[in-house]
Amino acid sequence: MKPLRSTFGLFKMKKWYGGVLILVLAIVMVFSYSLRETQRPQPKKKQSAYDFFNNHPPIDSHRKGNDSFKLPKVEAKKPSLIQKPKLINAEGLDELYAPRNVSEQESNVLLLWPHLHLLLSRSDALPETGQGIKEAAIAWKELLALIEEEKTTKLSNNIRLKEKNCPFSVGSLDNALFSGGNILELPCGLVEDSSITLIGTPNGSYRSFEIDLVGSNFSEEPKPPVVLHYNVSVAGDNMTEEPFIAQNTWTNELGWGKEEKCPSHVSSNNLKVDGLGLCNEQLVRSTMEENQNVSVSSGDASTNASQESSHASANFPFVEGNPFTATLWVGLEGFHMTVNGRHETSFAYREKLEPWSVSGVKVVGGLDLLSAFAKGLPVPEDHDLIVNSKILKAPVIARKRLVMLVGVFSTGNNFERRMALRRSWMQFEAVRSGDVAVRFFIGLNKNLQVNFELWKEAQAYGDIQFMPFVDYYSLISLKTIAICIMGTKILPAKYIMKTDDDAFVRIDEVLSSLKEKPSNGLLYGLIEFDSSPHREKDSKWYISDEEWPHSSYPPWAHGPGYILSRDVAKFIVQGHKERELKLFKLEDVAMGIWIEEFKRSGREVHYITDDRFYNAGCESNYILAHYQGPRMVLCLWEKLQKEHQAYCCE
Repeated sequence: MKPLRSTFGLFKMKKWYGGVLILVLAIVMVFSYSLRETQRPQPKKKQSAYDFFNNHPPIDSHRKGNDSFKLPKVEAKKPSLIQKPKLINAEGLDELYAPRNVSEQESNVLLLWPHLHLLLSRSDALPETGQGIKEAAIAWKELLALIEEEKTTKLSNNIRLKEKNCPFSVGSLDNALFSGGNILELPCGLVEDSSITLIGTPNGSYRSFEIDLVGSNFSEEPKPPVVLHYNVSVAGDNMTEEPFIAQNTWTNELGWGKEEKCPSHVSSNNLKVDGLGLCNEQLVRSTMEENQNVSVSSGDASTNASQESSHASANFPFVEGNPFTATLWVGLEGFHMTVNGRHETSFAYREKLEPWSVSGVKVVGGLDLLSAFAKGLPVPEDHDLIVNSKILKAPVIARKRLVMLVGVFSTGNNFERRMALRRSWMQFEAVRSGDVAVRFFIGLNKNLQVNFELWKEAQAYGDIQFMPFVDYYSLISLKTIAICIMGTKILPAKYIMKTDDDAFVRIDEVLSSLKEKPSNGLLYGLIEFDSSPHREKDSKWYISDEEWPHSSYPPWAHGPGYILSRDVAKFIVQGHKERELKLFKLEDVAMGIWIEEFKRSGREVHYITDDRFYNAGCESNYILAHYQGPRMVLCLWEKLQKEHQAYCCE
């Protein structure tokens, strides 16, 4: 038997060793936990547009090779079975995303730019994306220089700008101006319902004269585009030459387009522009009758030709020695010419040659021009002089999630339309309280003055988001994606609505209707369930087999106004971020294509159509009325306030 003392000492030693072991284990565990915490990725702070632009190094335009401006690398994911489009560095993109000397408040108009960079870098981008980015980079650089000049030399700059603002009308009676060809300067382009009136007399010196609507161009471009070339050939002295009107366009990239001639010698009843025929029907009819009745007798050929031209000339609007008044007016779908009060020709707008891009009028040839006058031109308001301007500004968004975000497609010089919306349906209580937010999505303009006026408007009202591309119609699908980004990442909302700046939206009725609708997998509007691609190349909505090889489209909602649920918008944003969704130039059909992919992913889609979304006009009890100009929008709002009924104004 061991002595008691020895046993007690052994017990104390074991206890001491045990305590040390526990202490060591504790230290190891603490160290291991600390190490894991330092290695664990910390949640990223949400980056503002201001931080994005100012945290990137400035760009040297002379750098080569691998020194080009790059975004932070995105963590690689498992390869997809579908071949994804590559990322390319489009010309001008680096310049657009270079750090700029704008304040954090000013940069609120650029909130979407960081999110759109990858979209603009896709190798399968929409056809006009490259040009839209390149021109936007030049326009953005010029605008920033003017903003900086206005800040540093405010007094002198304001004086200069007042001399070159956006007037409602311009005109001239000075014959000296006519001799040079350029007769009118249009400082801020044209908008729907703008008109240009010319009074003159064909003098026969060239037997023809030309009227050109000249487009905007930058100093780097060799020649400005011709948005409309209007060539008039009057009858010859011996009446054997048939008079005609030829219309066309011209660009540096493509040269002359497809010529459209009047009389056309064929019936054009099926082709309409704003509901009007391409040529005056009297000219078409008389020419077709003459072709049918022409004599085959060789002995009478000269006589018959003379009689035909004489008969055609009787209906022709331009005659040598006879004065005329011609008015060229801007429609929704194209340009229209009336001569002495009678409609003569219509010409549909062509891609990248839209009314907002017109900068001047040029006349050359055998014409004694007496007067030139343009009216209905786009005019911005003086925001400093507006009474109660506070109620027109976008309310502060206090809640974490909106009930609905409304994205409005607009063009830079549509100043009056936007002001009409701010004074009408953007005054609904749901908007003023911050439950619903309304934002305008606008691309840059090739016109510096328009961009500057738009910048001032954006700073005054806080409801405009600039797009990093020029505002070509063929790129509007990019705006649709931008709206989804805004409604899921920047101003999160339960529902996202898209509409146009010529639409009147009853926000109260939209919200009331949504209460009865599913909150997931929703497409709500005027749904087209059975439609096919337009394969006619002259159509504004022409789609080639390469763009869409199928014979029909999936269901889609008409573009003037439709609503998505948040989960659909998130799917679209993520799909484009991963480059798994197809880009398509018809924005409303594109939305239908993307929702079809949402459906194929195994999720349920609720297509809910409502005839109260009027995509071409107004009817009583409307939810949305389209093609409403500023005057009509204000009238509809007044009727709602006074009569509390959804009655139309016409």
